[in-house]
Amino acid sequence: MSDIIKNRYEFVILFDVLNGNPNGDPDAGNMPRIDPETGYGIVTDVCLKRKIRDYVDIVKSGDVKYKIYVKSGTTLDVNRKWAYESCKVEPPRNNKGEVTAEEPSKEEFKRLTSFMCYNFYDIRTFGAVMTLKYNCGQVRGPVQLGFARSIDVITQQEVGITSVTYANEGEKSSKMGRKQIVPYALYRVEGYVSANLAKKTGFSEQDLELLWEAIINMFEHDRSAARGNMSTRELIVFKHQSEFGNCPAYKLFDTIVIKRKDENKPPRSFNDYDVIIDKTAIPPGVEMIRMI
Repeated sequence: MSDIIKNRYEFVILFDVLNGNPNGDPDAGNMPRIDPETGYGIVTDVCLKRKIRDYVDIVKSGDVKYKIYVKSGTTLDVNRKWAYESCKVEPPRNNKGEVTAEEPSKEEFKRLTSFMCYNFYDIRTFGAVMTLKYNCGQVRGPVQLGFARSIDVITQQEVGITSVTYANEGEKSSKMGRKQIVPYALYRVEGYVSANLAKKTGFSEQDLELLWEAIINMFEHDRSAARGNMSTRELIVFKHQSEFGNCPAYKLFDTIVIKRKDENKPPRSFNDYDVIIDKTAIPPGVEMIRMI
């Protein structure tokens, strides 16, 4: 437990998209997500966590302490069943002999939850609800992200495309299709790291360094034609001297202001913005670290 993080952190991520769809809305024909009242773009926390998970899964493949619990193509109860087998715990069953979601004994339950935190990076980072069949409990993770919001109002576009081939024999005309894109947008998302919750999941200094690495590189191994060109542009971290923090988070977030250089033309690159950090407004006991 000596390497468990001892400090509270807040952080701000700036990322952008060029001619792509950063996070399609399945309830709106996969158009880029948008706040209908303001026109600002939205990217969900779930989308960003998915990219962090995928990066860790790539770079830590085969490392027993860095498995990913919420992973594409994997059934969740398979992981929980592995915990029961490894901890030599007999799962509760009903009168038909079927495994139920009931909790085993208190000691066994604690052992199962600890096993999942130790072996799965995303559980000890983001937490997880594991209360279905092969119940391993519920974990509240030390790392939390909000929704990302664009700095400016975005423009959703549908681009028509055609195919030069035919899907089926006998067809005489080419097919029409659509791509949903944002010409350009810069997004901001704020996050939190709780040292107090880290003690409960075992989130370590090494895990924290991997988190920063994953945030910086989360789009580098997630390229696709649909997402266009996406990049992490800034990762600004606020490190408190204490476990419980030296000031409210909003005071730190308010020190970062992003302004468009020319209000008379639409932004089309990160260079169209100024990132201004008021270092004089950062309270004593907090260190600002610009990771990029």
